[in-house]
Amino acid sequence: MNRDPLVPLVASPFRHYINGGWETGATTGVSLNPSDLDEPVGEYVRADARQTDTAIEAASAAFREWSLGSAQRRADALDAIGSEMLARRDELGRLLAREVGQTLPEALAEATRAGQIFKFFAAEALRVSAESGVSARTGVEIDVTREPLGVVGIIAPWSAPLAIAAAKIGAALAHGNCVVFKPAESVPACAAALASIVSRAGLPAGVFNLVMGSGRQVGARIAAHPLVAAISFTGSAETGTRVLQVAAARQARVQLEMGGKNPFVVLADADLDGAVDAALSGAYSCAGQRSTAASRLIVERAVFEPFVDALQTMLAKLSVDHALKHATDIGPLANAAQLERNLDHVRIGQQEGAELLYGGRQLERAERTTRGYFFEPALFVGEPEHRIAREELFGPLAVVLNADDYDHALHLANDTAYGLCAGICTRSLSRARHFRRHVQCGLVTINLPTTAVEYHAPGGGRKASAYGATDAAFWTAVKTAYVASGWP
Repeated sequence: MNRDPLVPLVASPFRHYINGGWETGATTGVSLNPSDLDEPVGEYVRADARQTDTAIEAASAAFREWSLGSAQRRADALDAIGSEMLARRDELGRLLAREVGQTLPEALAEATRAGQIFKFFAAEALRVSAESGVSARTGVEIDVTREPLGVVGIIAPWSAPLAIAAAKIGAALAHGNCVVFKPAESVPACAAALASIVSRAGLPAGVFNLVMGSGRQVGARIAAHPLVAAISFTGSAETGTRVLQVAAARQARVQLEMGGKNPFVVLADADLDGAVDAALSGAYSCAGQRSTAASRLIVERAVFEPFVDALQTMLAKLSVDHALKHATDIGPLANAAQLERNLDHVRIGQQEGAELLYGGRQLERAERTTRGYFFEPALFVGEPEHRIAREELFGPLAVVLNADDYDHALHLANDTAYGLCAGICTRSLSRARHFRRHVQCGLVTINLPTTAVEYHAPGGGRKASAYGATDAAFWTAVKTAYVASGWP
């Protein structure tokens, strides 16, 4: 296992990893550094449908050996991956900061989290699930076991390219499946770094494959290929719906994670300073580019003005700058499309009558030494019908809504097509319990940011935020055996 920090983890051009070897592609692209457009991260290769088929066929050929091998072998491999990621977290964190624009502390935290996730699934590989049932017939025993599915296609986003990939790949391998991994096209260096570590973990050739390229070429082929038994996707609702339609037509399993419009409720009895801190973290950390970000702040009328004033004051203190600078609070947006999307949301909010209290500009200061996708965090006061209060924003932009009382706040929290997560700040135990029971989402935080989730706890959402199981039920198939007692 190579842990020498002086040896580069990956080198440009970043290549595919297929059937145990590194391969080039038919075309190439460039991964940009959103903090410094004049210092690209490197070139990468793109696959076409043919090369994607090769990776899928390699995974299918490797499935028998991997799935019938010992659970200890799977556990050891996953533990080795996690150990190297933790040993090289500084290197991975700097690479992530350069390619995505997360601040260095945020990127280091994600690299650490990814390593911990692999170690978690190393332990899960040894927790073999089996149950014994009671037959209605005399002299018959029932055994229920779970078995791996086969080839799993994993389509992961750019927003957390190490942690989300780790959660999907770790779960798939722990349960005995083989993987074809397609990362977002804008994070090839992070994907290649992960594949480099996986390549040294002792997996049989074909068990893990990295194929980079566009959704039209690689993603579409993974969704449609008859050898792919299941697909785990994280990304936009529009793309997720297309994946579901294609995969459902051939009865493949699908798991979709498609974002949210997450409410954060502040009641009049809340600790105001704590509520402002939690809102600031939930809405603006990682430049708001998290599916769990709270872009809809619902504040009870009695504390509306002091909350808004305090949040504005905190925003004005934030430094937006190069992701690798130690004093930076918010890094750049991840790419040009994200910058334009956030600028569009600001224009739309103003056109619809929402009041822009702070920020919302592209930052091009004279003293800035690098060209990048820098955006001043924005804060609006709006109405529930405004688009910025209804659509997922995915950036450092939040809208504050006025609530008459708790019941009104709960109504506003549930008045959305999404259902990923929600938060509430209150000193009332009864209100906290009521909110936890009645808010329509998969994750709830109380007196914490909506982003305060942990890898070992169940995730997932409701409504338009998610589709399909997120636990062992997705990664395995149930087999029930009826056995005559006393046999043979």
